[in-house]
Amino acid sequence: MHPLHHPLFIQFLINFNSEQDYFECHEVGEDYWKSLAPKDKTHPLTGWIQMAVGMYHWRRSNYPGALRSFIRAKAKLTDGGIWVEGFDHAELIRLLTVSIEAVTDRKPFSPYQIPIESEDLKEMVASYQTAHPIAPQDPYYIMHKHRLRDRSSIISLREQKKRRNL
Repeated sequence: MHPLHHPLFIQFLINFNSEQDYFECHEVGEDYWKSLAPKDKTHPLTGWIQMAVGMYHWRRSNYPGALRSFIRAKAKLTDGGIWVEGFDHAELIRLLTVSIEAVTDRKPFSPYQIPIESEDLKEMVASYQTAHPIAPQDPYYIMHKHRLRDRSSIISLREQKKRRNL
């Protein structure tokens, strides 16, 4: 299986293109990355994750965070090898360049879609969406998800780690 046909990457594309839920892109992208190349922060998959993080920050007017994320994403996806196959690569890099310029100039958030060219990938996305329909979410929740979600399990894990390190 091509690595971009993995169900988690398909979900990433749906979260990005259809739902504009960039926080969820980060979550599923990170799950996939941890299963493939844990701790390898230079892996091209991290470029996709950073692109989504850039969109999340930009939407929230966190221009410095968006800029850092887009610059890192562009560097990794420019020479992404098989990790950019099936996409209009020139358009992808153009979108990242435009994003960098927009956040540098403090322009308002402007969503876009990842340009998928592969018919197989388009069919996989459509099939996954049909099999896993998601109810629309509140735009305010999507925009501020990192602060509004239930974090009790994360907090608990941090507390356990602190106690072990004492």
